[in-house]
Amino acid sequence: MSMLLEVSQALGLAGMGAGLAAIGAGIGIGRIGGSAMDAIARQPEASGKIQGVMLVIAAFVEAVALFAAVICLLVTTKA
Repeated sequence: MSMLLEVSQALGLAGMGAGLAAIGAGIGIGRIGGSAMDAIARQPEASGKIQGVMLVIAAFVEAVALFAAVICLLVTTKA
């Protein structure tokens, strides 16, 4: 019975980790987008450069979330 409890705890924690990573990525991308919109509103002539930088940073945030989800899946398969 304790083996079942350990496995279910590992699966639950892995699911929580993946969920927290997704929430963190959503918050991060939302803040990036909001800051980019503020910057474009202040300097419309630099909108192309701002959008490019915004997309690169958003990709980095998504990559971190993807790595976290993969690690959670690896933990799940090892349990």
